[in-house]
Amino acid sequence: MEFTEDILGAPYEATELPLTADAEGSVSATLVRRLVPGSQRAVLYLHGYTDYFFQTNLADFFVAAGFSFYALDLRKYGRSLRPHQSPNFISDLATYDEELDEAVRIIRAQDGHTQLLINGHSTGGLVAALWASRRAGRGLVDALFLNSPFLSMPTSPAVRTLGAPAVGALGRLAAMRKLPAPLNPHYVHSLHRDHRGEWDFDVTLKPAEGFPMYAGWLAAINRGHREVRRGLHVDVPVLLMASTASIVTSKWDPAMHHRDAVLRADDIAALGPRLGRHVTTVRIEGGMHDLVLSGESARAQVFAELDRWLGAYFPPPPAGR
Repeated sequence: MEFTEDILGAPYEATELPLTADAEGSVSATLVRRLVPGSQRAVLYLHGYTDYFFQTNLADFFVAAGFSFYALDLRKYGRSLRPHQSPNFISDLATYDEELDEAVRIIRAQDGHTQLLINGHSTGGLVAALWASRRAGRGLVDALFLNSPFLSMPTSPAVRTLGAPAVGALGRLAAMRKLPAPLNPHYVHSLHRDHRGEWDFDVTLKPAEGFPMYAGWLAAINRGHREVRRGLHVDVPVLLMASTASIVTSKWDPAMHHRDAVLRADDIAALGPRLGRHVTTVRIEGGMHDLVLSGESARAQVFAELDRWLGAYFPPPPAGR
């Protein structure tokens, strides 16, 4: 695969991964990388919903730790979104296996890395966990780091139970139906430096109001959540991080800078043990939904805990391997 300079500029490079066409036409994903020469260790980052890779502070941490850093903009997201496509749409989360498998092949077979950590945020955390469970026993991944993974809808169990059949039926009969479920723009505003945050990113790729939510996508997410509740079979060590608290509001609230304003952090932590037999759960005081974009104190906790866990469960390969 030929890599060229990424939209983030050097030292980031990117390549397009052509994928099987769907009903909307041609499809591709985008693999971004920042290599550490001579490293046998790599990390592959998967973004969340209405998102793309821009978290260079995360890449800085991994590169400093000796990891080559990769990020995958999934089909119809971010760098991979094309004018003829419905943003973020998917009708089966297993469809993402195609780009994940190809990205892992490039990282291992083409670029020569022998150890691989998958780092998934939010929806990317759900996708990563489901993929790792389906690929258990194949030696494709050595560990998972899940940052506020989307393991459950941010609603009560009763609402989830009563609403699931209707969502499933609508997803089958009218997959492209747009649902009235826009994102709270204040979450993106709490991140972007032009509003109340400290980060710079492309708001055409990560718009404050989000993209339309499709019935087929929601049904696919619900099926993924049911798999998690039944129990997955991830056979490698998992580090799961979530904030210590959440906030539900449709208005601006300064507490959004210190809590998860997207998902229920307690639900995330409660479901962690269902991913596999070796799950470490860490709660981050003052953490936002994307923990690595939290305030300085919470970010320091994230990277300190991640560094400690890597030392214990993901040591570098012996010299000469």
